Amino acid sequence: MYNIFLVEDEKNLNDILVFYLQNEGFNVKSFICGLDAEKYVQEEPHLWILDIMLPDMDGYELIKRIKKQNDDTPVIFISARDEELDRVIGLQMGSDDYIAKPFLPMELVIRTRKLLTRIYENKKISKTINLLINNTYTIDFNKRMVFQENERIDITSKEFDFLAIMINNKNNALSREDIITKIYDKDYFGSDRTIDDLVRRIRKKLPELRIETIYGYGYRWCESEY
Repeated sequence: MYNIFLVEDEKNLNDILVFYLQNEGFNVKSFICGLDAEKYVQEEPHLWILDIMLPDMDGYELIKRIKKQNDDTPVIFISARDEELDRVIGLQMGSDDYIAKPFLPMELVIRTRKLLTRIYENKKISKTINLLINNTYTIDFNKRMVFQENERIDITSKEFDFLAIMINNKNNALSREDIITKIYDKDYFGSDRTIDDLVRRIRKKLPELRIETIYGYGYRWCESEY
């Protein structure tokens, strides 16, 4: 059962969302204010659902605390301001999805289920618990971690998503748009150059990994012959 922490200061909406999420089978702990939620950051639920506009601590500040505790923890932002800037800032800070008020509670349930499935269940490569690449890097798909000679390499959740996608599509050319869709689904608002930044960071952290640039198109991972 997935544990979800919901932070929404509108009491009626909070109660409704809790009802719908619990009815879907999720274990939900809800908060009305950010300061109360902050006390539970160390519990590391499977997902946080955060309202950006809170009376005491906004969602941006709270997501900083969440990501500092565990950068892999997924977050869905809720906002009454349907502005592209909010979406972009949220994604830059590590949110995995964004939903604007007003919305149907069932829409949040669907997005939640889809996100949890994508992150925790629906990785085709996840059937392989550990994968050794280039005799250098060990990829643990269950724990979503990367190791080199038993030393953990610090990578973000989005970097791991990118790495898993490339490995799962070995030797296949993927466009930037393909990669964005696989990482962010169809709800991404922003430049596809975000993928270039992911590649730059991955290359720096995993220099032995061969990720080829296909200029004007995207990228391809080519498994080493040795």
